[in-house]
Amino acid sequence: MKLVVAGAVLLALLTGCASVARAPRDPQAFDLLGRILVTSRDTALTANLRWEHVLPEDRIWLMTPTGQTVAYITDSEAGASLTRADQKQYRADSVEALTRQALGWPLPLSLLQYWVRGQVAPGFDSTDVERTREGQLLGLTQQGWRVTITYYSEGEMSGQVRRLDLQGGDNQIRLVIDTWRSTS
Repeated sequence: MKLVVAGAVLLALLTGCASVARAPRDPQAFDLLGRILVTSRDTALTANLRWEHVLPEDRIWLMTPTGQTVAYITDSEAGASLTRADQKQYRADSVEALTRQALGWPLPLSLLQYWVRGQVAPGFDSTDVERTREGQLLGLTQQGWRVTITYYSEGEMSGQVRRLDLQGGDNQIRLVIDTWRSTS
C-alpha cells in the first residue's frame, strides 16, 4: 500500500512539474504599462503591471496602486524566476508554471507576447479565430485559452491592443494596456 501511495505522490509531483509548451520568443521588443485583474478558483488579484519584452528576456513587475512591487518576474531561455514582496523566490521552466506555483494562477506569457500585439502565437493550433474585415484579430482559442481583444480606436494608440480578456479553465485574466512603446 505504501508503494502505491508513494507512486501516486511521485506521479502528481512529476505532472505538476511538467514543462509547459512555449511559443518562440517574439523578436519585436516592447515596453508596456497597464493593469491586470486575475480571478481563479482560489485567488483574485488586481495590480498595476509593467512589462519589458526585450531580447533575451522578459521582465514583469506587478505593483500596488502606490507603486510597491508585489511580484517581480523574469523569463529567459534559462527559465523563469519570481520574487515576491516578502523576498521569497521561486523558479520554474516557464512563467505559466511559475505563476501557478507562486501566485495560484497561470500567466501564459509565451503566448501573451503575441496576443498583446494582436497576433496569433506561432507554433500552436488556434480555433474560433475572429477577425475584422481588415484582418485585425478580435479573438481566438489557443492552448486552452479563449482570448478576446479590444483595440484603441482613436488617438496616438489607435490600432494598438487596448484590452485582452483571457479565459482558461477556472482562470480569468484581464489585461488593460495604458501605454505602449515599441523599443526596437
